[in-house]
Amino acid sequence: MGPMKAVKVRLYVEHPLGAGQSVPLSRAQAHYLFGVMRLGVGDAVAVFNGQDGAWRAEIVEAGKKAGVLQCVSASAPQRDPPDLWLMFAPIKKARTDFIVEKAAEMGAARIVPVQTAFTNAERIRRDRLQAHAVEATEQCGGTFVPEVAEIARLDRMLDAWPDGRHLMFCDEMLAGAAQGLPKLPGPWAILIGPEGGFSEAERARLRGMGHAVSLGPRILRADTAAVAALTLWQTTLGDWGSA
Repeated sequence: MGPMKAVKVRLYVEHPLGAGQSVPLSRAQAHYLFGVMRLGVGDAVAVFNGQDGAWRAEIVEAGKKAGVLQCVSASAPQRDPPDLWLMFAPIKKARTDFIVEKAAEMGAARIVPVQTAFTNAERIRRDRLQAHAVEATEQCGGTFVPEVAEIARLDRMLDAWPDGRHLMFCDEMLAGAAQGLPKLPGPWAILIGPEGGFSEAERARLRGMGHAVSLGPRILRADTAAVAALTLWQTTLGDWGSA
């Protein structure tokens, strides 16, 4: 047996994975592997489906519009993130894309766009944002793809808030205040406010049911705040210390 071929591509698939398992490729995946990356029969691909860990697979059929992979061996165990939601008010397209990508990389389990009183962007393309989450997970070596939910009104989410889920909200009014994050175990959600800030009614309600946190002495843009908040939560309560 010759040397094992290097794996150059990681691919998310919606198919069970296991030793000897055949994995059919979609037209877009076939185009990417064979048309863009110029791979062919016998080449290796890393695959994951969000449930069965990462697997080394080899291309056994390659066509212009379709193809088949076959799982050879497990390469990494399934690793799920903590039970953490990231809730944010959508902003400009490129910056919303950035938030979704970084949330996937940094270990959010669910990404929830919310409409607040001062949200400027009220529509999102959930399927496009979900594709960004998939691509980010492929690139960062993860095995779990967070769900991107449809946009929801913040007040309605708070009306139906699940028991036991702690809420951390990042309030620009606290910039410079020494207010940190309590080390409470269990499921959490992080809420990033819109560019215009929370309304007084929203802020009063959030203070009554959640934990207001300062993200330092300067007011941050929403996309920067999302990364800072995820970093604060992960280093305080998350799985970064167990990597």
